[in-house]
Amino acid sequence: MRLSDSLEAALSNRKRASRLRRLSLSPPESSDFSSNDFLSLSTSERLHSIFLTELNKVAPRLGSGGSRLLDGNSTYAEDLEARIAGFHGAPTGLLFNSGYDANVGFFSCVPQKGDYVIYDALIHASVHDGFRASRIKAARAFKHNDVASLKFQLEKLRLEDTRVQSGEANVFIAVEALYSMDGDLSPLSDIITIMDAELPRGNAYLVLDEAHSTGVYGDHGRGWASLLTPQQQQRIYARLHTFGKALATNGAILLCREPILKEYLINYARPLIYSTAMSYPTLVSIAAVYNMLQHGETRRLQKHLHSLISKLSSLLGRLPSTPLFTLPSLPLQSPILPLITLHPRQLADVLQKQGFNVRAICWPTVEKDKERVRVCLHAGNKEEEVTALVKAVGRWLIEKEVEEMPRAKL
Repeated sequence: MRLSDSLEAALSNRKRASRLRRLSLSPPESSDFSSNDFLSLSTSERLHSIFLTELNKVAPRLGSGGSRLLDGNSTYAEDLEARIAGFHGAPTGLLFNSGYDANVGFFSCVPQKGDYVIYDALIHASVHDGFRASRIKAARAFKHNDVASLKFQLEKLRLEDTRVQSGEANVFIAVEALYSMDGDLSPLSDIITIMDAELPRGNAYLVLDEAHSTGVYGDHGRGWASLLTPQQQQRIYARLHTFGKALATNGAILLCREPILKEYLINYARPLIYSTAMSYPTLVSIAAVYNMLQHGETRRLQKHLHSLISKLSSLLGRLPSTPLFTLPSLPLQSPILPLITLHPRQLADVLQKQGFNVRAICWPTVEKDKERVRVCLHAGNKEEEVTALVKAVGRWLIEKEVEEMPRAKL
């Protein structure tokens, strides 16, 4: 079979299974309830102004010129790394072109031969891609946000491998702060307690992905981990903050508890070594948004976002209970709301036609029985938009219930 025929057959199979992915454009006039632009900074005139002023001052050229190990490094990049690490209370950090690159880079090279990775069942695909390229002995999942399941996996590991018990083999525990599909937050304090109790010899390394929580939680948007005690924060070995969501630019930084981790990544993280470094405009955009964070200019946006979360939580509690539709636990804690339904594409289509930009999330991105419409709140949303969205969902539920009644009788 010719290659083009093989590709066509694969795409046809995916289309028949309703799994075909396509690029799409959001209607410019629709209300944004889909993107990860949680603070609505992508349309901020203030951020735009800071960016242009800074760009005119510091950028001698556009492109970086190469990999950071060759010609792509700069004093500007190094100063920015130090500034961001200081803002988040970390000794040092290393910039990557994306959060994906950072996770792949870390998990493919830092865990050593014979080590283990224990990860939350809903961890991002980039972590999987990283440890699959590593030399670890095994990777095992624990049930999502379930500390009892984590405890069980660590106990099992100690019993199966005496090197774990003695501290000779390392165990990397991978979790996210805010999970992008379920919209729930990691119980970090409990995870740290379990980790230290089960592996007291110092061979447990917690790796935290703050991609969706940066800018949304903590003082000045420092992230979910910033709400821990200083002692607990010290138990996090590496912390990933990305800039493409609430911070409205792109790239990422991996904060390192120990300087030697940064030095090791510079020598062994292939996505860093073999990629052209970020351009000056990208570095400047990151510097501009951190300027706003540091000076408290995003606090008002953060506060409004959390008021919308409370508003949405209150309104959802009034929706009728139906087997066609499942809500997460109320009150909501995050700007991400999964509307679990048997008819995600239909609900998304109804809402889109009424001017709400939402997306259906279907298998294989999520499990078949947990397909959903993913709703995201933003600081740029108005209370009236949130109210209108919930009313539209409520009307669809009633209409769908009536539609399903004849089938139920049969």
